[in-house]
This record gives sequence, C-alpha cells and structure tokens, in this order.
Amino acid sequence: MTEVWAIVLILLAAFLGSFGALRFKTGANKLHRDIRLLATNYDLLKGILIYGVSTVFYVIGIKGGELSVLFPLVSTGYIWTCLLSVKYLGERMNRVKWAGIALILFGVSLIGMGH
Repeated sequence: MTEVWAIVLILLAAFLGSFGALRFKTGANKLHRDIRLLATNYDLLKGILIYGVSTVFYVIGIKGGELSVLFPLVSTGYIWTCLLSVKYLGERMNRVKWAGIALILFGVSLIGMGH
C-alpha cells in the first residue's frame, strides 16, 4: 500500500525539480567557452542544489509505497516546468502542449487508480 505522505513527498520532489530545471535553463543561457566560469554560474549551482534537495525528498518518498505508483507522479514535474517556463521565461503554451499536460494528468490518474 502506498502511503499518503509518500505521494506528497514525491509530488513535492517533482515540483522542486521543476525549479531546478528552470535554474539550469537560466544558467545554460550564461554558459561561455571558459570552463572556469562554471564555478561562478550561480544559476547552475542553484539548479544543482535544488535538484539535490528534490532527490532527497524523492528517495525518502519511495520508501513509503509502490514504485509503480509513485514514480509516475514524477511526471507532474513536466507540468510544473511548462507552467514555470511560461511565467518566468516568457515561453508560450499552445494546444499541443496543453493536450500533453492533460495526457500526463490522465495517465498518472490511471496508474494511481490501478494500485
């Protein structure tokens, strides 16, 4: 049986991971050929830190239930990443992206009902 706290932790990990992806994108935009500048690319470093925290939540969360139920919840991070990209990076959503989000939610719901 999958515990509610584990579901919450996995969803939190996915949410945090989407902020890590956002930082990776802003950090990648600042990349140059000089490898020494990586140490001062604070967006990349923040992305690594956020992903690290997200991974800790994920590892703790998968202890609380079936991996076949919990792992698909990580895909909700794609939804958050799309929405955050619109808000913070000025990206645009279109019908195809919205359909993709709907399919992710539908798929995760089906897997959740099947446990």
